[in-house]
Amino acid sequence: MNTKTDLIGEMVAEDFRTAAVFKKYGIDFCCRGGRTIEEACESKLIDTKKIYQELENLPTKTDNSIDFKSWPLDLLTEYVEKTHHLYVEEKTPILLAFLDKLCKVHGEKHPELYEINKLFNETAKELSAHLKKEELILFPFIKKMANAKRKGTTLEHAPFGTVENPVHMMEHEHTTEGDRFAKIAKLTNDYNPPADACNTYRVAFAMLQDFENDLHTHIHIENNILFPKSIQLEKEFN
Repeated sequence: MNTKTDLIGEMVAEDFRTAAVFKKYGIDFCCRGGRTIEEACESKLIDTKKIYQELENLPTKTDNSIDFKSWPLDLLTEYVEKTHHLYVEEKTPILLAFLDKLCKVHGEKHPELYEINKLFNETAKELSAHLKKEELILFPFIKKMANAKRKGTTLEHAPFGTVENPVHMMEHEHTTEGDRFAKIAKLTNDYNPPADACNTYRVAFAMLQDFENDLHTHIHIENNILFPKSIQLEKEFN
């Protein structure tokens, strides 16, 4: 890994431990992973030396870290669905109920809750449609490619022309969600509840933070590993 020339998304794909360093400095490694450290730090006025030093000081990589880059693409799509898609489906209705309750009880004193609720409702609606497009359109084709590659058979023509078309759409939607959660993080003071927060308030903010963390990992696996490898595999058939 060359920290000065490699793209951030590629570094995290190679070693997910680096994600913690980028997250510490507010550097987007999932939606905007196609930048070098220099480029990312320039826009945020961060001293690159601090980033390089922390990356160099990471402890020795252990064998129990998951190497998603080595996984077959069909297995990776199954993992994304059963881990991250399922997470979104399970946590979304709980968060919607909590945020609605917070607005009713604390909205008058903390009006930012209304905007947080509005933003998360948008996320809930858009992510629901996004996940279905992946599960019903993009992922089945990726699985067909992986199966055809494994069996050495021909690949039927994609109904959407090339896999790059839905991939670019998914990446655009990922960026939209990343930006939306950046606004939520700012409105929640990085998920730090106010002094007068009740237990529901604190749980809701903790769940929002967990949701964002899961979303970042989810998008990273797709943008930096699954999608590039799918595009490359399609080119091999062509």
